[in-house]
Amino acid sequence: MKIGKVYLVGAGPGDPDLLTVKAYNLIKKAGCIVYDHLVNTEILSNALPDVELIYAGKQGHKCAMKQETINAILVTKATEHDIVVRLKGGDPFIFGRGGEEAEALISAGIPWEVVPGISAGAAAAAYAGIPITHRGISSSVTFITGHEDPTKTETQLKWQHLAHGSDTLVIFMGVAKIQDIAEQLLLHGRKAQTPVAFIQQATYQHQITHTCTLQEIPELLATNEISSPAIIVIGEVVRLREQLQWFERKTTLEAIEAINLNHTNSSLILLNTTKT
Repeated sequence: MKIGKVYLVGAGPGDPDLLTVKAYNLIKKAGCIVYDHLVNTEILSNALPDVELIYAGKQGHKCAMKQETINAILVTKATEHDIVVRLKGGDPFIFGRGGEEAEALISAGIPWEVVPGISAGAAAAAYAGIPITHRGISSSVTFITGHEDPTKTETQLKWQHLAHGSDTLVIFMGVAKIQDIAEQLLLHGRKAQTPVAFIQQATYQHQITHTCTLQEIPELLATNEISSPAIIVIGEVVRLREQLQWFERKTTLEAIEAINLNHTNSSLILLNTTKT
């Protein structure tokens, strides 16, 4: 029996232009693509016309498929196609369960490779104008999940160490539990005035960033609709956003220019109509 190869591919944070060249080339050749909810579907337009597309999306606590089912599909499809792309938002090995899928493929004797993608944790901060490391401010950064395996009997997150163990904290999937997280950080000595950024729809044209301090999180959540997907950045580097934010300023200027252009065109049409 002929066995193909499975590629665990990072689709990046959302903007299709941030897809890696290797990921793009594999998507163009794949016979089957198994993709997640956070993958920008515009990326799939690069696939072959007859590609087999399988949605295995996970959104919050809702799953289209259980992980065991996804693992089994990857094994099965490797016996049907030369190239199978398992397409994941961000990077497959950063809170993407790519390691679990790799273990399943190894157990089944299926050849595989991992193709790293730009992590949403780094990209969201960059697009919000927040350097997660900065000389004199942050020499360390920690990626944290805000959504641990619900079957665990206790958390693996050691907040007593995390509160002071890293200058910058980047939290994935943490919106639902951010108040609990903030309480833990404050309880273990993180300063109440530590700045926080919530970055929603990162790298998309409609990206929105909200900032506050640790102690102001309840007030921010009460007055703004903060929803997933969002990346949360905690640390003094968030203060640099006031000066360094570039993407949202750029998109705002582009929107204003588009409005002005439409207004100018409408005026010209009205002028031409009046003349006739």
